[in-house]
Amino acid sequence: MGALWMLLSALLFGCMGVLVKIGAAHFSSGELVFYRSLFSFLFIGAMLARSGTGLATPHWRGHMWRGLSGTVAMMLFFYCISVLPLATAITLNYTSALFLAALTVIVAREKLHLPLGAVLALGFLGVVLLLRPTLAQAQLGIGLLGLLSGLLAGVAIFNVRQMGQQGESALRIVFYFNLTAVAGSGAWMVGAGTYAGTLHAPAISDLPLLVAIGASATLAQLAMTHAYRIGHTLAISSLSYSTIAFATLFDWLFWQRALPLAAWLGMLLIIASGVVSLRLSPALER
Repeated sequence: MGALWMLLSALLFGCMGVLVKIGAAHFSSGELVFYRSLFSFLFIGAMLARSGTGLATPHWRGHMWRGLSGTVAMMLFFYCISVLPLATAITLNYTSALFLAALTVIVAREKLHLPLGAVLALGFLGVVLLLRPTLAQAQLGIGLLGLLSGLLAGVAIFNVRQMGQQGESALRIVFYFNLTAVAGSGAWMVGAGTYAGTLHAPAISDLPLLVAIGASATLAQLAMTHAYRIGHTLAISSLSYSTIAFATLFDWLFWQRALPLAAWLGMLLIIASGVVSLRLSPALER
């Protein structure tokens, strides 16, 4: 079941990507990160109140590391999108699955499952073929920031996994992450917007789009958190690449962006790695 929850998360993150692409015509990256985090925070706060789940938690250290690493990773990712080719920024960010696998073996002392490790590498090869990243010599420094975003995203997901295994509520995990993200991205939005003169209040007509971004992000985060809570880490990580396949298909459907043969091959590799993960994960989840 964990694999299916991750596929749902990937689909929802793909939908969020479409909405963010539409919103980029009207808002800066800082504003999009802030409004995404703000509406996610409001959604998850309402869900917490409705469920009666309290905010008190013994896992404050895990929430702190998850919030800080996840927020900085997201900010670095959005910054890299603004200065690097999109394919390069996404590929660097999705090294998070590889870093997560390394953290699981080195920090959590779990034995590496070689077939799933191979599947993870196959999925990443599919990502590279699909996106065909490029990086000029002058962009190497920024490329390292993109790699850092992948590392920090891996750290954030590792903390999600650890807290989930300790019995922490998925609602609380997502709530405290978005609380940290609102504070961090809000400071970034105000500082960058004031400096560049691009800060502006959203119009009433913008609210449906911003709410949809927040809703899709919230549901995707909840599904991802639950997936890592009940599923095998490497199996779930390999399925995270499905987000890119969904986003590419949406790009093709909505913006008629042509896909070369290598991109279709990459998508097939991502699908194949997901199928193999689905076949391997039931025995590992028991």
